[in-house]
Amino acid sequence: MQQQKSVTSNTSCSHEPDGSFSRQRLTGDLPVLRFIAQTCVMICALLAVNPASAQETGSAPDEVLVRQVTEAVIKNLQENNGQVLDKAIDQGIQRYLDRQKAAREAARAEKVRMAQEKAKKVRHPSADRDHIRGNPKAIISLIEYSDFECPYCKRFDDTAKKLLAAHGDELNWVWRHYPLSFHNPGTQSESEAAECAAELGGEDAFWRYTDAIIGRTTSGGKGFPSDQLTPLATELGLDGPAFQQCLDSGRHADRVAEDLKEGAAIGITGTPGNILLNNETGEVRLLSGALPQAAFDASIAELLAKPVTANAQSQ
Repeated sequence: MQQQKSVTSNTSCSHEPDGSFSRQRLTGDLPVLRFIAQTCVMICALLAVNPASAQETGSAPDEVLVRQVTEAVIKNLQENNGQVLDKAIDQGIQRYLDRQKAAREAARAEKVRMAQEKAKKVRHPSADRDHIRGNPKAIISLIEYSDFECPYCKRFDDTAKKLLAAHGDELNWVWRHYPLSFHNPGTQSESEAAECAAELGGEDAFWRYTDAIIGRTTSGGKGFPSDQLTPLATELGLDGPAFQQCLDSGRHADRVAEDLKEGAAIGITGTPGNILLNNETGEVRLLSGALPQAAFDASIAELLAKPVTANAQSQ
């Protein structure tokens, strides 16, 4: 699990974002400060000049002074070959870029933190409501909000199976529907079809049907022909006419919509939306996308290492 950097707000008047004065920054600006000091000395010297020169030219003293200061500054810049000014500009640009980068990193960290907070509200799996693969009483649940027509869900399917094999009875896999609208008409129909398979054949039929769709679809919304949903059920040993009647009735549409609503409420915005949940402590890890197995292995190890608090035991 990637550790999030703490995000602190700047609540004081400071020179640096952390409220401290930077000696290194001051040292780096010495050439610029020296140039400014030199210019100020020239201006002071010019102010002390006898206004006789103004009388000789017939110009007003202010006009002469402005011209003399301007000429002196330009001459000083030319003598320094413009390097001091160029360096000042470069340093200013770099400081601006550094501040922008720090702001982006802080915003990303805050976004991750808020997403993790939302994920804590995930509904705990229930054998009476959810589709659970593996040990129903496992300490850790991998809760996947998935879309049958999402190519990344298809890719992650193999990873989830490897995780089950690697962690044995400590981990189970919970499937929840998250059909994205731009993957319709396929994904909604396939989600309802999987529920019809569960209605007619139980959890084993649900997972066999799910495996078949994931394995055969080419993804994108039309990856599996809708007119092949019932023949697939028949192929898997389910009652074809009963399956078709279930699919035509649309009676599982509400179940699919309920999963979708729950996922949106806890911050799922794409698929696969994965949440690792320690069913004993309530600790969660949100791992969005088809991440490699190693990322999940690390987070599972973290969750298993968390001790059960007295408060968690009493719940």
